[in-house]
Amino acid sequence: MLQKSLGIENLDLLRNLIYQELCQQNEFELGVFPMTEKVLVRRKKPCGIFFCLHGPRNVRITAIWETDQNTVLFYRCTGERSQKLQLVDSSRLAELPPERQSPAA
Repeated sequence: MLQKSLGIENLDLLRNLIYQELCQQNEFELGVFPMTEKVLVRRKKPCGIFFCLHGPRNVRITAIWETDQNTVLFYRCTGERSQKLQLVDSSRLAELPPERQSPAA
């Protein structure tokens, strides 16, 4: 499993980073496949965002931004974790938006 660390200033940059990373890991062309997201809740409080890239032939590749540890965990379509990204100084990401469906980047 690969581990990196990176500073992200806002949620849109995080979305774009996750979309690009998922596409790159799976050799998907950027802008072709849509990505959806859902806010994760623990004890009635937001605790992260689940991102899902909807690829060809019903393939789903996912990533989870976990806010307590401020990390993004990337998963292969088999469910195996492929990468861990530690976010540094992402204080502006504290506000979680309502869930949304993102168009292809």
